[in-house]
Amino acid sequence: MDREGLTVGFFRREDAEGVARLFSEVYGDSYPARIVYEPDRLIAAYENRDNIPVVVRTPDNRVVGYSSFFRAAPEKGVYEKGNGAVAMDYRNAGVMGMIFQFVKKVMRDLPDIKVFFGEPVCNHIYIQKAALANLPFVETAVEIDLMPADAYEKEKSASGRVSTLLMFITVIPNPHTIYIPHGYTDYLGYIYDGLDDRRSFSPSEDGLPPEQQTRIDTQIFDFAQVARLSVHEAGADLEGVFISEEQRLLGLNVKVIQVWLRLSWPWIGEAVALLKKKGYFFGGVFPQWFGEDGLFMQKVLGRPNWEGIHLFSERAKKILEFIRIDWEKGAAY
Repeated sequence: MDREGLTVGFFRREDAEGVARLFSEVYGDSYPARIVYEPDRLIAAYENRDNIPVVVRTPDNRVVGYSSFFRAAPEKGVYEKGNGAVAMDYRNAGVMGMIFQFVKKVMRDLPDIKVFFGEPVCNHIYIQKAALANLPFVETAVEIDLMPADAYEKEKSASGRVSTLLMFITVIPNPHTIYIPHGYTDYLGYIYDGLDDRRSFSPSEDGLPPEQQTRIDTQIFDFAQVARLSVHEAGADLEGVFISEEQRLLGLNVKVIQVWLRLSWPWIGEAVALLKKKGYFFGGVFPQWFGEDGLFMQKVLGRPNWEGIHLFSERAKKILEFIRIDWEKGAAY
């Protein structure tokens, strides 16, 4: 099919059933973001601005392309651009390019969005290439082994767990001070050198504050066997609180544990050292994740599927090199 007659625009209530049919066609019943299969829930999320979809329609209003902005962080102004799908019979019609071009036109006027990011899969480079060709994304992190191969069974595009590349765009700048953990100067220096916002830097030299109580929010994604921990506050009790939470998660058949720490903490270095002792390794930076930037750390049970990671840009490859070096340092303990 070609793109003649196709139109692109924001989601309408009457698109909801068509979105569900699109994802069923492309992914069967295995797509992990269940909202795309649930028309009433999709409409409600659009109306309260938790989810802002963009769709491509044929002249008879069949939905053949979909992507959305959805809240994905502790900071409500951080949105992910993701959950993409293109109908099988329109795979060569430039559908995703239409979506990217539409987003480029409207992104500075989107309500409530301070930054947004894409999370293209790394079992192939097509989405990465299209995203970087159409929008001024800046690559900042790689989530190792995020998704199970089962999620891509219908399209048979993965032989093992699938990693994702994180790429951000700043809509509303937020200059602030970043504290650099020991050993991460080169990693963070490289990432921030290309960021589309300004930061100042200081070494992280403080100890964990004894008066502060650690507070961690945890999300578990059963299908993906992934746990995500946002550390909102870290005090002298961090080690005990974290170890207790990790032990609970390991009893739930979790294969990947992801952790976000605040780079605005003068004591983040001590928190990173604690995690590294427990087998966590560098993942990258999530701009404005907590309002201020987040440092992403990760742990994969077993050997990561390094061979299954395919990256398009040299910048992304360099970030992956940092990640693998840090993982190898931990594996040598």
